[in-house]
Amino acid sequence: MPPATPLASAASANVPSSPQRLRVWDLPTRLFHWILTASLVGSVVSAKIGGAAMVWHFRLGYLVLALLAFRLAWGLVGGHWSRFHRFIYSPGTAWRYVRGQERPGEHLDVGHSPLGALSVFALLAILAVQVGTGLVADDEIANIGPLNRFVSGETAASATAWHKEWGQWILLALVGLHVAAVVFYTAIRRKPLLAAMWHGDKPWADGPASPMPPASRDGMAQRLLALALAAAAGAGAAWVASLAF
Repeated sequence: MPPATPLASAASANVPSSPQRLRVWDLPTRLFHWILTASLVGSVVSAKIGGAAMVWHFRLGYLVLALLAFRLAWGLVGGHWSRFHRFIYSPGTAWRYVRGQERPGEHLDVGHSPLGALSVFALLAILAVQVGTGLVADDEIANIGPLNRFVSGETAASATAWHKEWGQWILLALVGLHVAAVVFYTAIRRKPLLAAMWHGDKPWADGPASPMPPASRDGMAQRLLALALAAAAGAGAAWVASLAF
């Protein structure tokens, strides 16, 4: 076989390589995401049904409390792209992202983008408020939060009103915006957001001119740490629930 000519070598060098797989979302982050999604659906449905279904509304509320506590801890020690400081952006960075002026090496679309980060923080904040108000709420019929006895009647009434009205609708609006953004980026921008949150990886094919960003560690050690944190968060939520008795 004759040796490759310089022209053939150059041509082969320009052939794009197949995309590499970059681990972005570790397993604990993915489980958190999907369990929280199912919990929110169940919470909304059980609240709308009312009656005996409120038992499940409370149980799911305690689960969301445990999930939020876990995510707070995992945001400090979790995988590279799951840590909070990896998706806290300055207003200038967010504005450049909106205008399509990402700088080399910023990798704003690898983990949570600036707009995605705003959505994540907003959802976590409103969920924390909803759980907190639910814990002290009293509908004066049959449902009372386990921490109700630690607040005044006026505070409990205000928390109940917020939980059932403004808080509920703000949460549903944020969830709706989040889903719409995922659909837009998946269908229009062709970014595999849902697939990445399912199996953890995103394709990376920018080549040597743009080195691959760091991957999230997702080995057994990280998963055992996540399991310990989840157990602690679950125990804390169970203790809060026990105060109702």
